[in-house]
Amino acid sequence: MKRTDLVNNILSKGSFLCVGLDPDPAKMPAALAAKGADGIIEFNKAVIDATAAYAVAYKPNLAFYETLGADGMRAFEETCAYIRSNYPDQFIIADAKRGDIGNTARMYAKAFFENAGVDAVTVAPYMGEDSVTPFLGFDGKWAVVLALTSNKGSEDFQMIRDDRGTRFFERVVLQAQKWGTPVNMMFVVGATRGELIGDVRRLAPRNFFLVPGVGAQGGSLEEVCRYGMNDEVGILVNSSRGIIHASNGDDYAEMAGNKARELRDQMAAILRERSMI
Repeated sequence: MKRTDLVNNILSKGSFLCVGLDPDPAKMPAALAAKGADGIIEFNKAVIDATAAYAVAYKPNLAFYETLGADGMRAFEETCAYIRSNYPDQFIIADAKRGDIGNTARMYAKAFFENAGVDAVTVAPYMGEDSVTPFLGFDGKWAVVLALTSNKGSEDFQMIRDDRGTRFFERVVLQAQKWGTPVNMMFVVGATRGELIGDVRRLAPRNFFLVPGVGAQGGSLEEVCRYGMNDEVGILVNSSRGIIHASNGDDYAEMAGNKARELRDQMAAILRERSMI
């Protein structure tokens, strides 16, 4: 998907919501969980149908599919195909966090962009340029580079300062912009990092941010928008279990739709306050 199409969809829907498709059998209705991969496909389709009117993107996390082996990967591919066939305006992010080099990175890129047909893949940049650039050579496709995350272990590396006082995550953001552009590269920026989101925005004024952590992880939507939004919105805010596992009963799809609508309504209000819609 082109950047202009993504921006237009955000503004027309009044939403920058990304729904994380991370189906956990322990939190699903028991009857669906008992069906294995087929149950996950059924679960995902119902959630997608219930939330598509309020979202502009979906982000399946590969771990929740790979754990089921070949059947799980079939569930991932069928989920992506269902979105593409029924809701072609949706931006699909494979949350795979790939981070290898050379031929291996190229094969990962082909697997996700050509076989699964997703729009973007999350990529770990620790191995440098040749772990990221293979994902940048596909028209209309994106690399989503891990920059600033919210997990406890992020302090181990991301906040280290060099002899000039530059933090490691800042070096990642600055260096990565030499490899890609705002039309093919996003950055992952955790919602619970507060003012640090603003530090990333100052370094990358035009790039989109994929922002996980709003909802169940405690991130503030208002704070994310204050520090991260630019004049083209520039953010996709992800919510996973806060939406898809809002209920583990027969009303799971209805509740997912309700939670997605609540977030969309909050997003639309923020966009109206900024005279963007």
